[in-house]
Amino acid sequence: MTDGPWLVVGLGNPGPQYAGNRHNVGQMVLDELARRTGASFGGKGGGVLSRKPQAAVAEARLGTLPGGAPGPRVVLAKPTTYMNVSGGPVAALVRYYDVPLEQVVMVHDELDIPFADVRLKRGGGEGGHNGLRDTSKALGTKDYVRVRVGVGRPPGRMDPADFVLRDFAKPELKDLPWLVDAAADAVEAVVLEGLERAQLRFHTKS
Repeated sequence: MTDGPWLVVGLGNPGPQYAGNRHNVGQMVLDELARRTGASFGGKGGGVLSRKPQAAVAEARLGTLPGGAPGPRVVLAKPTTYMNVSGGPVAALVRYYDVPLEQVVMVHDELDIPFADVRLKRGGGEGGHNGLRDTSKALGTKDYVRVRVGVGRPPGRMDPADFVLRDFAKPELKDLPWLVDAAADAVEAVVLEGLERAQLRFHTKS
């Protein structure tokens, strides 16, 4: 681990009309992490990067190390651009905060994982996820950590693009707080314990 902070990014679309969409579950997880750390999101981080803020940013210490010391420094970020152009804000934050690429964590919705499951990986394909694709292009690498939050497959012949832009269904809403909490736990595990140990915890079917 280096002295640079971790950058944890929650992907989604800006605006209240998208806030409850499946595509915005990554930002829901970031809100939970901010709540846990007592941090508040603002436009400051984006504002110092460009004339127009492109991310809501909160800086904090995440978790507690053995012995009771505060956990590592983290920059929590929610891009304020649309999903398919997330890469620019992410790359700007990496440069500004001097974040090692191995300490970049992207939290996002995943169609190929059943609803309420959480999976972790580093690198690999983007699975048709436009936010990840643009991030990989902007960073010049796919070798960053992904916290993949399962939202399930669309029913019948529904277009996946339409599915992720819909709010969670009523039967899912009762389990959504648990899912967001589990994904936030997964982020903490990655930062505090490392990816491999976190995978051992979260890849075991409960």
